[in-house]
Amino acid sequence: MNLNEKKKVWSLRYTPGNSDVDSAIGAIAAENGISEVAAKLIYNRGYRTALSVESFLSPSIERAHDPYLMKDMDKAVRRINEALERGEKITVYGDYDVDGVTAVTLIYLYLKSLGADIDYYIPSRSKEGYGLSTMSLENLKNSGTQLIITVDTGITANAEADYARELGMEMVITDHHECHGELPVACAVVNPHRPDCEYPFKELAGVGVVFKLICACEISRHSDEDKTACIERVFEEYSDLAAIGTVADVMPLIDENRIIVKRGLASLSQTERIGLSALIEAASAPSGNARPAVGEPEKVKKKKMSAGFIGFALAPRINAAGRISSAQKAVELLLEEDKDRAAEKAHELCQINLRRQKEENAIAEAAYKTIEEKHDFENDRVIVLDDDTWQQGIIGIVSSRITEKYGLPSILISFDGATRGYSSLDDVGKGSGRSIKGMNLVGALDYCRDLLVRFGGHELAAGLSVMRCNLDEFRKRINEYAREHLTEDLSCIKYDVDCEIHSDEIELSLANELAVLEPFGVANPTPVFLIKGLTLNKVISMGAGKHSKLLLGSENRNFQAVYFGMPASSVDFYPGEKVDLLCQMNINEFRGVSTVQLVIQDIRLSDECETEYDHERHRYHEILDGAEFSCDEDILPSRADIAELYRFFRRENMSGHTSFTYRMLRSQLFEHLRVNVSYPKLRFAISILGDINVCGISEESSEVVSVEVYKNAAKTNIETSETYKRLCNQCGA
Repeated sequence: MNLNEKKKVWSLRYTPGNSDVDSAIGAIAAENGISEVAAKLIYNRGYRTALSVESFLSPSIERAHDPYLMKDMDKAVRRINEALERGEKITVYGDYDVDGVTAVTLIYLYLKSLGADIDYYIPSRSKEGYGLSTMSLENLKNSGTQLIITVDTGITANAEADYARELGMEMVITDHHECHGELPVACAVVNPHRPDCEYPFKELAGVGVVFKLICACEISRHSDEDKTACIERVFEEYSDLAAIGTVADVMPLIDENRIIVKRGLASLSQTERIGLSALIEAASAPSGNARPAVGEPEKVKKKKMSAGFIGFALAPRINAAGRISSAQKAVELLLEEDKDRAAEKAHELCQINLRRQKEENAIAEAAYKTIEEKHDFENDRVIVLDDDTWQQGIIGIVSSRITEKYGLPSILISFDGATRGYSSLDDVGKGSGRSIKGMNLVGALDYCRDLLVRFGGHELAAGLSVMRCNLDEFRKRINEYAREHLTEDLSCIKYDVDCEIHSDEIELSLANELAVLEPFGVANPTPVFLIKGLTLNKVISMGAGKHSKLLLGSENRNFQAVYFGMPASSVDFYPGEKVDLLCQMNINEFRGVSTVQLVIQDIRLSDECETEYDHERHRYHEILDGAEFSCDEDILPSRADIAELYRFFRRENMSGHTSFTYRMLRSQLFEHLRVNVSYPKLRFAISILGDINVCGISEESSEVVSVEVYKNAAKTNIETSETYKRLCNQCGA
């Protein structure tokens, strides 16, 4: 599948001209003392009343919801307090991803501070898989556990909850995954997605639910205090961990999540957690893998904390432990209080992450090859791949990459560890999937539930287990569901654009003002702007050839734009052309100087350039068909034009270049010769070189020509060219 064949659609969320909308945006700007550009961004995100705008701009804890509005919260707090009073052993049972790790760490620290007899347990992804198991419950019983608190898991563990009760243990379940079927029987089941839960915000992460549980516990223990004071203490102490888990689990950064992450980022920037500080330092190092010498003074770099830093630097390192090693290593780091040991553990997580990256890339390349060779893009809207050797802890990340690359839901299934040394139909494969807007992945799996051993997750991400004998039917069934429910046009790539800005608005003041919208993430995306008619001056390779930098100009101003993941050799735009950009805007700090930097999302020729090229192409074909033209038009090549063009092709051939687009040629001729060559003149000049037998000319397509300069061509005169003679006749020269 050639992704370049997909049509790109730029969808503007705001266009001027609607008087009601423009009036509302003007009011937002005036009432809050912000620019109209910032006001447009806020309006685009659905904040249109004075109260909602104020809540968005000032996400304070006073706007957090009462934790006791969550169903069973009172029961959970009561049972935990009973365990504390009786001195019962409590074990926190969590998931092995970042959400689970931070949730385990958070509640462990809180209950430990209250003097609890507390332990934690995270199953091995490869040996035990997701969620509770009878084996793990037996181990906990043998360790003396009396109360289990699940975090980020347990909502579908009906049989396991029953078994725990048979063993004499009680359970408080906290989770945030979607419910399907009857709830487990437990002392309390705290999950905002419960059908009977009226909690006003449903999109908390697993760590967010635990955060609210701790708020409720704190309120219950200090009933003589104002609730806000109790909640403030929890935010002060634990919002950093809650922010990491919330961002890593890709939860929408609105409502309470926005409050948690905003406060958490502020805490992270000055964290006193030894382990977390060591991880931040390691992730901030140039190599991303710092390992200070034992006893060396701590050198924590001043790093701006952002949701992006969590998502791209901290979360992958925490996640890697649970994916290919043990999530316990990540919890141990977050709990570590010795600086030297913390530095060693942070370094170990970085090393594990490097292994994860290597394995991930190998799986991704194998998956891409299979997709290109075998996937039926015409009929199948869900990519389902399986392999006996893929590491289960990594396939979810690769699924994300596949969905992003192809714009289709994807599910990867690994039978690693499920085989007996040979393939068997009753092997159970564990899968991880990612979806796109328009198809609820849990709904799709529910449609296939009779074919699955188990499944669970969210709308856009889910896990499953399936027997090998059901795999083909599962692939067929889930695509049947997708064809019915996934109705959006998959033949195009859609870019959501906030609004158009003009070159005179590209200022540091605007880039700084965008910080008022942070943290960015799901439901509050990083703003994307359309900027039209910038002149491309130069394309520069950067990042060992993986990325490119574009130097752009408009009137008397110059800008820099970086294009990540786009090598300079693949940038199909040339100096002198006018382009329109879709870009994000940030601030580049270099040697103490701050400048605006544009980050390109997509690029295309400006309408002005397209119109000019279309006109010149049309004029070329008119003249080719015999139309007359004036000597004043830049059409008829001179002897000097032909000579310069010949010398240019000879130099290019010596460098191994024989294939050219006409747009590329015009740009390169301008760079080398500092002369503008019209499209018709260029086409006719190349034809003349072929006529006089000094070059071999062949058209690869309507806009690509191959030119081979003959080494021993005899000297000749352009007047012998049939093309030149015909042109002279048509213009009367």
